[in-house]
Amino acid sequence: MTAPLLRSAMPTPAQIESTAHCDLAIRIFERLLHGFEGKASLRLWNDRLHTLGVEASAFTLVLRDPALLRKLITAKSPVLLADAYFRGQVDVEGDLYSALALKGHFEALALPWRDKLSLLLEARRLPAHAGPPARASSGMVSRIADKFTHKHSRVSDQAAIAFHYDVSNDFYGLWLDEQRVYSCAYFETPEDTLDQAQRNKLEHICRKLRLQPHDRMLDIGCGWGALVCWAAQHHGVHAHGITLSQQQFDYASARVAAQGLQHLVTVELRDYRDLQGHAVYDKVASVGMFEHVGLANMPTYLATVQRVLRPGGLFLNHGITHDEEGWNQTVATEFINRYVFPDGEFDCVSNIQLGMERAGFEIEDVEALRRHYALTLRHWVQRLEANRDAALQQVDEPTFRVWRLYMAACALEFEAGGTGIYQILASRRGAETALPLTRQDLYERPATTEMTESAKEIYGYFFT
Repeated sequence: MTAPLLRSAMPTPAQIESTAHCDLAIRIFERLLHGFEGKASLRLWNDRLHTLGVEASAFTLVLRDPALLRKLITAKSPVLLADAYFRGQVDVEGDLYSALALKGHFEALALPWRDKLSLLLEARRLPAHAGPPARASSGMVSRIADKFTHKHSRVSDQAAIAFHYDVSNDFYGLWLDEQRVYSCAYFETPEDTLDQAQRNKLEHICRKLRLQPHDRMLDIGCGWGALVCWAAQHHGVHAHGITLSQQQFDYASARVAAQGLQHLVTVELRDYRDLQGHAVYDKVASVGMFEHVGLANMPTYLATVQRVLRPGGLFLNHGITHDEEGWNQTVATEFINRYVFPDGEFDCVSNIQLGMERAGFEIEDVEALRRHYALTLRHWVQRLEANRDAALQQVDEPTFRVWRLYMAACALEFEAGGTGIYQILASRRGAETALPLTRQDLYERPATTEMTESAKEIYGYFFT
């Protein structure tokens, strides 16, 4: 008996069409990434994998929505790609930092009009949608901050702070250090833990301000209360912190009570413009806050500090800068203001110092912390990724992705030098301060020869 002939299965029309769509998407992808120096692969909506070049890929871009290719031909915007990532239309497998090199590539992409027209005609043949639907977005992505106008009224500033900081206290707690410091740490070596480096930073600020027992200290933008509690607990000052975030205020108030510091520390919900009195405080700190002030409001901000600072007092301004003057419309500024810091504005450090001098301050000391912030951000990203499941109990997937991408991109910006951060120590011009002639006191061992284990931990950075 003769066995029946086995007939090879013929592809169905749907399969043929799907293959044609994939081939087309790959051709468009390769043209859009022509000249890209990274090592990338593309995984399509049907799991077909295509690698650019012959070397192993550092990352794979997973395209779930072919319609995105049409948009990239005309918009060629990294912000468009980022938004698609937040909404699940595209994913990144592998090294996220390598994938972020696409930002510079798409910023520089300049397709000749003939190529653009040809690609658009080809892209029209792609299916309108081939993968799972984009994620329903709530949280930060659905609250895109287009309504903010950089006018910096009291109402808009409070809304902007709520947009960024009132995500979830528990969410921040998953990736910040044990002190819950949301600004760059201070590393002795790259091997320092984040917890140690943030303790170093708190102590470094206190020493720069030359805090003394019974000093009255103001922390503008006190966050979750780390600095005011540290200054009171370890330097015996009377510290007052202000914030516009309801969730930060609630947490800081509970923290003060839990540490039994009510006799030394107070916190309140207050706009810096509403601070009362003249010459009230011996020392003023502003850490990671003045980026929210707005460049047009900088004179008001600095005049307020001048008013509440006592003659002979010290003011430490710790904040982010960038490498060009003013806050111009760029891909980076559009991304930050739309998804992360509505109404946030940076300037170059020389303009910040000039503004302080015009406000009557004398610059006493300037320290650059750019490399410290790059290290801090990589720690934050690593901790966020390690706590992904717990984070998704606090925020939705798009919000998680906003923070992951934002902090990774910022790490690269700090490493490249496009973004900086400086601590500027100043005093009221014409007033005598108790500052020593050198910085040596910042690094001296405390006078007592016997140090407790707690003190060794606090001062560990300075005396290793």
